[in-house]
Amino acid sequence: MPQQRRAQLTRRAIVVAAAEEFDRHGYDAVPLSAILRRSGVTKGAFYFHFSSKEALALDLVRLQAKRWPRLQHSWLRRELDPLSIAVGMLNDAARLLEQDVVLRAGTRLARHRIATAEESHELEWESLLRDLLRRSSASGLLRPGVDPAMVARVAYTAMVGAYAIGVGNSGVGVSARMEEAWRVTLRGVASPEWLSTRRSR
Repeated sequence: MPQQRRAQLTRRAIVVAAAEEFDRHGYDAVPLSAILRRSGVTKGAFYFHFSSKEALALDLVRLQAKRWPRLQHSWLRRELDPLSIAVGMLNDAARLLEQDVVLRAGTRLARHRIATAEESHELEWESLLRDLLRRSSASGLLRPGVDPAMVARVAYTAMVGAYAIGVGNSGVGVSARMEEAWRVTLRGVASPEWLSTRRSR
């Protein structure tokens, strides 16, 4: 195997092992020895790729920071109404958090201020949702009198809550909780016409 490919696989093994350990036990509780044991790499191999546990954590934060813009842009490019984009985008984000331990650990590290805002490139989810919900209101997709900013806050809070409670839950996971939150919320805020169109899809 070429040396460069071997180095890439080693780095990936370290990143995944660290993500799994941080996800289970939290950053502070995980010693470097646990990451080495799970990844199967030597201390020398680790230090070839990362200068410290903190440097590894920052790498996880940067990896998740690159993933979210791709998800958001893929939804914003779709030929859908803004309310459908908001719903689909958050459902997709919840699914990714549930399935991808590297993304999940990086997101948790970013939220716990392992990195600065500049390092994590944390996107303003609530701001993006607010824009989508305002456009939804202007297009008549929300019921009269519904505050789009309030819906955006509730939706973002639901995603954070689904993530905090649903990860590792043997019953209802992250994506299922997010879908449930949308079902309940949309009954009260979406226009009857939009709900009817959604049910017919």
